[in-house]
Amino acid sequence: MADSLLFNPRTYDPAHFDPETRRLLRATVDWFEERGKRKLIEDYRSRAWLGEFLAFAAKEGLFATFLTPAAAAGREDQRWDTARIAALNEILGFYGLDYWYAWQVTILGLGPVWQSQNADARARAAELLTQGEVFAFGLSERTHGADIYSTDMLLEPSADGGFRASGSKYYIGNGNAAGLVSVFGRRTDVEGPDGYVFFAADSRHPAYHLVRNVVDSSKYVSEFRLEDYPVAAADVLHTGRAAFDAALNTVNVGKFNLCTASIGICEHAMYEAVTHARNRILYGRPVTAFPHVRRELADAYVRLVGMKLFSDRAVDYFRSAGPDDRRYLLFNPMTKMKVTTEGEKVIDLMWDVIAAKGFEKDTYFAEAAVEIRSLPKLEGTVHVNLALILKFMRNHLLEPVDYPAVPTRLDAADDDFLFRQGPARGLGSVRFHDWRPAFDAYADVANVARFREQADALCEFVATTAPDEEQSRDLDFLLSVGQLFALVVHAQLILEQARLTDLDPDVLDELFSVLVRDFSGHAVELHGKDSATDAQQAWALGAVRRPVVDEARAARIWQRVEALSGAYEMAP
Repeated sequence: MADSLLFNPRTYDPAHFDPETRRLLRATVDWFEERGKRKLIEDYRSRAWLGEFLAFAAKEGLFATFLTPAAAAGREDQRWDTARIAALNEILGFYGLDYWYAWQVTILGLGPVWQSQNADARARAAELLTQGEVFAFGLSERTHGADIYSTDMLLEPSADGGFRASGSKYYIGNGNAAGLVSVFGRRTDVEGPDGYVFFAADSRHPAYHLVRNVVDSSKYVSEFRLEDYPVAAADVLHTGRAAFDAALNTVNVGKFNLCTASIGICEHAMYEAVTHARNRILYGRPVTAFPHVRRELADAYVRLVGMKLFSDRAVDYFRSAGPDDRRYLLFNPMTKMKVTTEGEKVIDLMWDVIAAKGFEKDTYFAEAAVEIRSLPKLEGTVHVNLALILKFMRNHLLEPVDYPAVPTRLDAADDDFLFRQGPARGLGSVRFHDWRPAFDAYADVANVARFREQADALCEFVATTAPDEEQSRDLDFLLSVGQLFALVVHAQLILEQARLTDLDPDVLDELFSVLVRDFSGHAVELHGKDSATDAQQAWALGAVRRPVVDEARAARIWQRVEALSGAYEMAP
């Protein structure tokens, strides 16, 4: 029987969605399956542009249906629904990150448009989506990266009341084909934040110069240059501080997609890896007969399940967010930072098992091993997002407030708050519900209880030996603290989703045995930091725990992993 916790194209039936969503998701799966593995890999190796996929998406109205908010919709089934967007992320990641990237960058390009009060620009974007066009997000620059304070895209006022824009952008996906590029710049006649401007550009305009693809990939990550590009009043999306907020809030929307893309990559790679290991004979025995192989594959499996549980639960908070509930601002960078780095670990564990097989050009795994590295590095590095989540640590761990319970959000609702998030500040005032009840519900699961000891210890650390003023300037030390905090948040949402989905306690126990080891590893790392005080060093060693070992449980988990052998293989 197929493992219900993992996506499997052979058995996939997203029955929890409305009929049109189910049709589009299944049609996407079928399109890839009909192309076959050989064509999929050939296109990846030859760096072919994604024209055939985009033609399919246009024919089916895929992007228009999933990425048009209800306020701009021309059809009843069009809405911005994070649950079904997450489902498509996973499918596209499963078949190839290049496909996901074109979709992801379209989402980023639409962010400033859907946040804009410019009705003409919104109507134009909706029409372009209907025509099957893709979009681009012109934020980063070669010299400054995503440091939008220092943008060199300059807009000089023109006699007709508009502007003339000149400057270059770098790392801009879809910059070769976008019907609309949301471009961030600043006016030459206004100093400071009031001079920021977000405007819409067309990649086909003569003043838009495509320089090159800066990566060796089907993903077209462009460098482009505007030279005296005419920006009419109808092209202006945001001005002043609102343009700055639109940039950050768009990244909030877009970075969420990284987690489910990572999950899809790991799922496809896992089917290949387990099937290969199970059928490979070494010293007269299947590779999977060796204890270290079983441990590595079992660890990879439960980590992958944890990635899915966390991400699915984070969807609920994203969709339930509002002006008075901004908990998503913690869970969002967690999906980007924690889930994607877990994806790297999953791939590495499997690669240690299949070894040279992971390099072979006719495998999906060879592609997965490369592409999984990119996701932790997109939409802000791991370090940037770790530093961000630290702003929430004290409120989350020590100062909970009451919130109504957030249900599973698979309803066909439009997530319109994402485009009216408001000013991108005030993170230190965001409050959270108590994390402890999620753990209390599983107090009888041995490794959940063991990890709870570590979570309680972190609260003690924050209350009694938190970084002083000097240490607060030592980012290296703070990042170790951030890793510990991230584990507690990761565990909390996993437990909430486990309860909502009635997860097998064996899987949960085995997963938490891994999390206990992770916490201990980060505690030891903190102990060795140059600036750690004697009290902090003592705390760190005191927080180390050994997971509760249960050989019978481990054997049952191995049966689940071994059953993945042959459970899915893409047609040639």
